Amino acid sequence: MIFITAKFRVLPEHADRWPQIAADFTEATRAEPGCLWFDWSRSLDDPAEYVLVEAFRDDEAGAAHVQSAHFREAQRTLPPHLADTPQIVNVTVPQQDWSRLGEMAVPKGR
Repeated sequence: MIFITAKFRVLPEHADRWPQIAADFTEATRAEPGCLWFDWSRSLDDPAEYVLVEAFRDDEAGAAHVQSAHFREAQRTLPPHLADTPQIVNVTVPQQDWSRLGEMAVPKGR
């Protein structure tokens, strides 16, 4: 799968509304057949920073995502709300889902 994490620094005046600003893009991306997940989190240290964690089934799904109409629309509509160009980590990993964090295993029956 293609695993992507991106940091978005949102203009402070738009930070509280970012989930609504990005809602159409988020919904359309989650509906893509090759999208495994597409989840936003807000930084605990900086309320103007959002982290996007996303994954796509394979290279073809990733390509379909960046070639989609909703991606092109997001390229036009999201940057005016940003303070800086987003930062990204993009890697291919040999799995299709989350793995368990064995070092913090929760006992069964709890």
